[in-house]
Amino acid sequence: MTLPKTLALLLAGCALWGGSALAQLTMTGAGATFPYPIYSKWFDEYAKVDPSVRFNYQSIGSGGGQKQIIAQTVDFGATDGPMSDQNLAKAPGKILHIPTVAGAVVITYNLPGNPTLKLDGPTISNIFLGNITSWSDPAIAGQNPGVTLPNSDIIVVHRSDGSGTSYIFTDYLSKVSADWKSKVGTNTAVKWPTGLGAKGNEGVSGQIEQTPGALGYVELIYATQNKMPVAQLKNASGAYVAATTETVTAALAAAQIPDDFRFSMTDAPGANSYPIAGVTWLLVYQKQDNADKGKKMVEFLKWALTTGEDMAAPLDYAPLPQALRDRVLKRISEIEVGG
Repeated sequence: MTLPKTLALLLAGCALWGGSALAQLTMTGAGATFPYPIYSKWFDEYAKVDPSVRFNYQSIGSGGGQKQIIAQTVDFGATDGPMSDQNLAKAPGKILHIPTVAGAVVITYNLPGNPTLKLDGPTISNIFLGNITSWSDPAIAGQNPGVTLPNSDIIVVHRSDGSGTSYIFTDYLSKVSADWKSKVGTNTAVKWPTGLGAKGNEGVSGQIEQTPGALGYVELIYATQNKMPVAQLKNASGAYVAATTETVTAALAAAQIPDDFRFSMTDAPGANSYPIAGVTWLLVYQKQDNADKGKKMVEFLKWALTTGEDMAAPLDYAPLPQALRDRVLKRISEIEVGG
């Protein structure tokens, strides 16, 4: 029996649509909340470039991203703190650190009038150590002449989950405070001496907004989007600087970057360097056993390190300098797409 022409065309179109849907690949990833805004933008824009691939990214914190890439329950991980040699050794294959953008971790707070405060490293470390407990403490007041500070308690807010933002923050504190380094140290998760815990950059910023007298640390865009005040911080050169893409770029320019791209850029030298800055990485296996997914991953990474970098600054991230991009692109080209 011959089908009517319109029905035949409709069925053919459905078959083509179904074939396209079946051919679409879903790339799963998990990890850092720090880069979630820029990664969301990239994934949305890349869907227009290659409609055959979709990205499903869970913003669960850097610790979770590292665990899941080791366990191979995701196609890629994301972290703001480089994986340790010990964690890398747990993986069934070689994991590459692919730096994507740099950003600032800022000190934000909830005070009457939300003034722009100035703070140095020792003061910040003593607040998080529980040694400075009042907003009117001389260490804070002395750096902020003319600012009316309440005679009330500081409510410290920190991350409760494994976090690359915490890694960057504690890495900075370990450099500016011998007490912090010996008593707490640097890690994605630490035993906090004081304060309230909240999950994700979203949770910390939300807790601060809801709590008069609160102070905590978040990635810059979370403070910007929520119109929260941000402190100017005293850098290694003695200058108080605001967190901007320019001051993060200055810190990145001063960093010594090894071949495996695992590096720190906190407390960087330079009059214009913002002191609590860090790069964020995508984590991928050098050998991609799934040829289809591996090919799509390489294509996406090349797009991200070229076209994608131009989308960084409007979201308060610093794009990688061209010389570093070239090094990273070379590393991406070394990813083995097997089958």
